[in-house]
Amino acid sequence: MTDDTIPNEQSLNLNLNQNLNLSAQCHLNRNQCDLKPRDNSQLDNRQFKKSPRDLIVFGEDWGGQPSSTQQLIKHLARNRKVVWINSIGLRQPQFCKQDIKRLWQKISAAMASVMSNKQQQTVNDNHNHYDNNFVVINPTTMPAPRAAITRYLAAQLLAYQIRQVLNTSRLHQPVLWISLPTAVDIVGKLGESAVVYYCCDDFNSLEGVDHHTVSQREQQLANCADLILATSDLLHAKFSNKPVVTVEHGVDFKLFSQPSQRASDLPTNNNPTAGYYGSIASWLDLELLQQTIAQLPNWNFVFIGKITVDVSVLRQYSNVYFIDNKPHHLLPSYSQHWTASLLPFKINDQILACNPFKLREYLAAGRPIISTNFPALLSYQPLIDVVNNSQQMVAALQRARCHDQIDPRKRQAVINHTWQDRANQVAKLVDNL
Repeated sequence: MTDDTIPNEQSLNLNLNQNLNLSAQCHLNRNQCDLKPRDNSQLDNRQFKKSPRDLIVFGEDWGGQPSSTQQLIKHLARNRKVVWINSIGLRQPQFCKQDIKRLWQKISAAMASVMSNKQQQTVNDNHNHYDNNFVVINPTTMPAPRAAITRYLAAQLLAYQIRQVLNTSRLHQPVLWISLPTAVDIVGKLGESAVVYYCCDDFNSLEGVDHHTVSQREQQLANCADLILATSDLLHAKFSNKPVVTVEHGVDFKLFSQPSQRASDLPTNNNPTAGYYGSIASWLDLELLQQTIAQLPNWNFVFIGKITVDVSVLRQYSNVYFIDNKPHHLLPSYSQHWTASLLPFKINDQILACNPFKLREYLAAGRPIISTNFPALLSYQPLIDVVNNSQQMVAALQRARCHDQIDPRKRQAVINHTWQDRANQVAKLVDNL
């Protein structure tokens, strides 16, 4: 593949009546996840000598919201085969509108796969496409089962579906890459040569997660992983006695630094604009924002993303604008054109462990950045106006208005922190397991 292409999603006919067996056995017997992984204490110092290993990836739904797993795998897929398994869930579904909608989407995807053996579906990602070395599976499974018997049955059903794909994919020394701990029961059932746990969240602090179940599965996964990749120092510390390496998030530097046309739905009243994009959720400090907005009636405050909390305290102000979620590749048309970028997070366990995409994307855009204080800022703190209360935020915004220019120092700080750089680091680690 070339640098400007990424794979076609392939729908698959998973005929569960066909009796296929995978002859390859797991390199290590990890069925109970009770064996110690090999000593990888020198992982950072290894040289990239071996040919690329193919990947079996358990992540979220491919082509959904951008994630670090998708960004890394997109680049790794340029010189290896990938079998991607869409999300198997982090909790059992409930009888609510959101879960019913998601269940219907899963059923529809599975039915579409059954109805066509070779139906090709192109997944656009900033005008790129994939080749046939990238296969996406929409599995039929039971999300986050608890009882031993349902865990066993779910794992057998899942393995049976995936084996049929692996039987024809002819993967080279495949590495099982798991981003969701609930996939741990599949370890040892797919003939993998090694197991990687990619830990990019503190699942114990995430909303909408079965914390007890996921915490147990994560510990089991950590015990049988040959390599753990953690996206922050706090997550690294959870596995300090394991083979763990910190790989922070990267940035699509070209996308966010190249000049883009101003978005047509940004306010056009010539007032300065403070902007934020991402989930508008419980981790935003709405009280801080409300107090700040009340003091700056001549500023625009723009929030782009899906709203999952009550934002009535902000909607009362006429200078606040909520814009629906935008495709990732369109975000520079906003962040390059507002006066200041905001990271107004509450300081909780989730934020302490996070390594947000938008931090480096804001830096690549080059505009002033105003943020509450959390650990991921440390490497870039001299380039960010850190605030603790509304008075400090108001003052920071006024300073940003006086320096409303692209700051080359911000861009220079992340020019070598691209997703390709991160993927190169990961490739050396994975291919030398």
